[in-house]
Amino acid sequence: MGRAPQFRDGVFVERDSGGMCRSIKTLRPPAIPEKATEEEIRAAALQFVRKVSGFRAPAAHNQEVFDAAVDAVAEATRDLLEGLHVRGAGAAVAG
Repeated sequence: MGRAPQFRDGVFVERDSGGMCRSIKTLRPPAIPEKATEEEIRAAALQFVRKVSGFRAPAAHNQEVFDAAVDAVAEATRDLLEGLHVRGAGAAVAG
């Protein structure tokens, strides 16, 4: 029997997930000392799309839409990280 998701802070989350996939890490200082790399951003985007779609690797007929979703999430993540202003981070986010 599967666990029913809960609706929390505007999103559905699994009861024991703490609200975030454990494979997705925080990509802003001070959680990481420097600006997130493209590789880190793409990895987080891929994990997000995998989690939402329920597919670790899509079938060939879903590959194009899967890849487009990863691109869109990575772009949104870059925009978010570039727009965030973290108090006290000052020099840590410069770069």
